[in-house]
Amino acid sequence: MTLLSSLPTLLLIFLFILLAALGSASEAAVLAASRVRLYHLAKKGNKKASALLKIQEKIGEFISSIILLNTWAITIITALATGILTSLFGEVGTIYAGLGMGALITIYAEVLPKLYVYRAPDRMALAFLPFFKPVLTVMSPFTKAINFIAQGSLQLVGVNIRHDLAENPTGEELRGAIELHTGLSGEVEYERAMLRSILDLTTVEVTEIMRHRKTMFVLNIDEPKTKIIEEILQASYTRIPLWKDNPDNIVGMIHVKDLFKVLQLYKDDISQVDLKKIITPPWFIPETTTLFSQLAAFRQRREHFALVIDEYGDLQGMVTLEDILEEIVGEIVDEHDVENPGIRIIPDGTYVVDGIITIRDLNRLYGWDLPDDRAATLAGLVLYETREIPEVGQSFLIHGFRIDILRRYRHQVTQLRVTPPQDKESLAEERESLS
Repeated sequence: MTLLSSLPTLLLIFLFILLAALGSASEAAVLAASRVRLYHLAKKGNKKASALLKIQEKIGEFISSIILLNTWAITIITALATGILTSLFGEVGTIYAGLGMGALITIYAEVLPKLYVYRAPDRMALAFLPFFKPVLTVMSPFTKAINFIAQGSLQLVGVNIRHDLAENPTGEELRGAIELHTGLSGEVEYERAMLRSILDLTTVEVTEIMRHRKTMFVLNIDEPKTKIIEEILQASYTRIPLWKDNPDNIVGMIHVKDLFKVLQLYKDDISQVDLKKIITPPWFIPETTTLFSQLAAFRQRREHFALVIDEYGDLQGMVTLEDILEEIVGEIVDEHDVENPGIRIIPDGTYVVDGIITIRDLNRLYGWDLPDDRAATLAGLVLYETREIPEVGQSFLIHGFRIDILRRYRHQVTQLRVTPPQDKESLAEERESLS
């Protein structure tokens, strides 16, 4: 066989390499195409985008068809090249065919088309769409048979591939998409934090954001009426819990707006005000309630305030609609609030923090990564990590943060100094100083 007589075969090899390259490019384009962008295009009436979304929903069948097509193409390419080269060089031609076709197929049928497609996968996927339908139509019977045999073989060794493929980690995909949302402005990080917080609503419980019962503003219902009203009017809160016998026994709630209405009715004559008529029953919720469930409950009941109790019915704290909204948008400060109460930033780069400040607030405000799965507050994290009640003056290195105990009241850590980690060298120095 001469080189001239091999031209038809060489042309056939070229066509099959082109077919394999088109298959590789199609596979890369469909896998890399953004479902979000395709969805928006489909909503605008783009029929190609709708067809691509349907292909992505059955991605296993599509990938099997492309792999089968490429396998056949590569097999034919190798066979044809081996025939030509063995006729020209003898038995050593098989080695030339293997090495030459391997390099040729790798570069021009695999790497090059995929590199080209990754530049604009959405546009490429839409451009290759006319190629998909005939491939799926022709290959469908073969891929179904192959998939049946493969799945049956796996089931023989106890692997249920259908069950594994059915699992769709949508939440993790969303989190990954959020982390890929990048930009130069500080607004991008704020947007990422908001989106992460929205996903966390279904897993974070109210105990992680509630105001602890020791820090709640509550009034004794047995106090004189005049004193109760004066304290309510002087307070900066709109909803006031009332207790009887002990501060943990909440028996009612007063809304300041209701009190104002009664005072206006009686021309500010406190003696005529009947507090019992404006006191409403308290709303108790279990401590295991998630923020998402509680947000829905607030909307359903049209209330903004709930009291958190544990499994024994003991009061743990309170949570408001504003607390949940702050988990999404960050701290909401009005004219009566003190910005970042309980946190003081020192010029040397350290933070003086009250022990009741929640870890979630610190992480959100300063971009820290302190764990909040075992303790809700900073003081609670110290107790959990050290397994002891620390003394004033003690220092600990917890997850890279140096934490100094500044104040303690009885067995409660009330104030701490936090030094965020700077770099590996300073972290090593901290460890040496504390050891």
